[in-house]
Amino acid sequence: MGGVQVTLRNPKRVLEIEGPLRVHALLDRLELNRESVLVIRGDTLVPGDVVLDDADTVEIRPVISGGAGWGTPGGTAA
Repeated sequence: MGGVQVTLRNPKRVLEIEGPLRVHALLDRLELNRESVLVIRGDTLVPGDVVLDDADTVEIRPVISGGAGWGTPGGTAA
């Protein structure tokens, strides 16, 4: 059996999804919001229109934002 090897975080799990399929289709199949995750193949960010083959291994990571903002301790002011 072969397929695209997909590693997800939070919680960590590994799935095998039958390819070929586009990144957008993979995220739809996994019911993940395209705006809230990054798809990475090796060390490269993969755009949604790229076709993944059964030989591919990708990692899906949640987008994390944060840091010091305006008016917060450690933030900067204009």
